[in-house]
Amino acid sequence: MIRREASRREFLAAVAALAATRAVSASTTAARTPVAPLQGPDTVRFGVTALQGASYGEILTFWRTADSLGFDSAFVYDHFMGAATASTDAQRCLESWTLLSALAAKTERIRLGVLVSGAGYRYPAILAKMAATVDQVSRGRLILGMGAGWLEREFVAYGIPFYTKGGRAKRLVEAVEVVKQLFTQERSTYNGKYFTLKDAPCEPKPVQRPHPPILIGGMGPKIVQPLAARHAQIWHFLVPGAEPAEIRKLCENFDGLCRDVGRDPREIEKATSLLPTLAQGSVKDALAQIHALKDAGIRHFILLPPAGNDRGVLRWFASEIIPELRGK
Repeated sequence: MIRREASRREFLAAVAALAATRAVSASTTAARTPVAPLQGPDTVRFGVTALQGASYGEILTFWRTADSLGFDSAFVYDHFMGAATASTDAQRCLESWTLLSALAAKTERIRLGVLVSGAGYRYPAILAKMAATVDQVSRGRLILGMGAGWLEREFVAYGIPFYTKGGRAKRLVEAVEVVKQLFTQERSTYNGKYFTLKDAPCEPKPVQRPHPPILIGGMGPKIVQPLAARHAQIWHFLVPGAEPAEIRKLCENFDGLCRDVGRDPREIEKATSLLPTLAQGSVKDALAQIHALKDAGIRHFILLPPAGNDRGVLRWFASEIIPELRGK
């Protein structure tokens, strides 16, 4: 009996040692993999999103096309049901992080992320583990998008508490702090109002050090924008129909928030989403609109999904728009 127990301990110790060796080897291999850096503050980048309701195969084909055409980024949405409509067809909605991991394994160079993960239903310690895993799978291509969450009927449908706008924003603040701490410390202890950690590890770490670029989405002037000024590498906002002068003022105000917390505004890339209807007009008109936004301070343009995930729109952008904005 004693011998059997000793043999069992020896076996478990051997298994643990083998697992540790494999983990170190995998981590070292991932760390040696070249990672494309975020481009400079004056560089214009272009991204895409995929239509909700599409199948995995359709989204994969769409993303691979964007990857091959030279788009810089690709995003999925963090929803459990259709965001724009309550129709039955729109409720076909793949879960974002498991989908992202699959897409990460099947693409080559494009940066990828979720636009954005809702802090109200993504517990930050679990989100950190998922993000670190996807960064490993993608060999360092993750953009970690985080936001407060907004679709009330989604929260209600799944029994998730839907707090006030301020309550959701305050939870986002703590969530960002928790995730960054897990990424950058060997063991993390955090005592917040909403989230806690106690001597928590997060291994393996992401490939990107000190952590993947954090994209914070939202426009709340009291909490979300100051949070992005403190912690984000990318700030994403959407102001449909706004004039370039309004966008410029918004960007200037955000730059002031960055300076207030001791950051150079050029460290934070400003991003917005573009309607695919741009492709229905002339190249001249489309370029004029994008140039006006660029002059106002935007550097990362994310194309909203065209109807039917039409890859022709991607090809049009890649051939007619992107070279002009990049000076090629």
